Amino acid sequence: MTDESIGITSPAASLYKYVDISGLKRILQGSVRFTQPSAFNDPFELLPEVVIHNNQKEEELKIAFSTRAQRRLPPVGALDEVPDGYQASDTLSRDIVQKLNGLIGILCLSRINDSLLMWAHYANQYAGAVVEFDGTHEFFDGQIDVEYQELRPMRDVHAYSSQAEPFPVAELCTKSEQWKYEQEVRIIRHFAECQNIGNDPREFPIYTQQLPLASIKSVTLGERTPVVEQREIYAAIKGTQISLWLAAIADRGYAFRRELIKMAGSGPCLSPRTAHIFSHLETPLGDLARTLIAQHPMSKIVNRGV
Repeated sequence: MTDESIGITSPAASLYKYVDISGLKRILQGSVRFTQPSAFNDPFELLPEVVIHNNQKEEELKIAFSTRAQRRLPPVGALDEVPDGYQASDTLSRDIVQKLNGLIGILCLSRINDSLLMWAHYANQYAGAVVEFDGTHEFFDGQIDVEYQELRPMRDVHAYSSQAEPFPVAELCTKSEQWKYEQEVRIIRHFAECQNIGNDPREFPIYTQQLPLASIKSVTLGERTPVVEQREIYAAIKGTQISLWLAAIADRGYAFRRELIKMAGSGPCLSPRTAHIFSHLETPLGDLARTLIAQHPMSKIVNRGV
């Protein structure tokens, strides 16, 4: 939630990240990536419309950025349309993004955990997971809610180049309203605060920070997460305070129910749906799991793939 009078984002009790299984494993190993704006799937990331006078030279902007400052309200230099005698400079807009690509990384999170589109787009078509974080943990200081608007933000060039204080990156975190379903919250960090561990397949440098496991509240595995992956994730967190759930298509509506695998600090919970995670074990738990799969009247129904 944002206090519209002063532009401050209130920390969320829970923040969520939709990930594939490889991303989940990295998180559980205590590492999370902060990504450059141009490495995102939206080419309009942090790309404002910059308005200059027709006679002004398109010189390189000298801008200092703040990663934790909140939006200023009203925005400095905001315009509703291009004034007479002025024009929008695509060159300067791209210059701003390129500067930021070399300076900052962004951790993208959400305020919701039940988006069908995000399950499909970011969690490997329901074969990944949703990680629930403690939004009040100090690791998530400086939360910025993305703004969603019909039009790209437009500003006079002097809003960037003539400020006594660093320009808040938060004021560039505006996206088309078509992305509104994501309810995105961002954590922004300078790369100087991160570790460079190589390049991704697109040759973007990968910057990470160590993520405290105490900041993770739960993991929900997807409807299509393979059993072998379910077992690996359970093994990774069985001795932790992280709760583990398995999503399953609900009986009615476009929704999922969550079946508990383990609560924080407790042993496993078995149902016909979760029994496969333990059915390979040569232990009393494995015996019980195999019995559930073989004899429970709901077993064939809940384990039928989609």
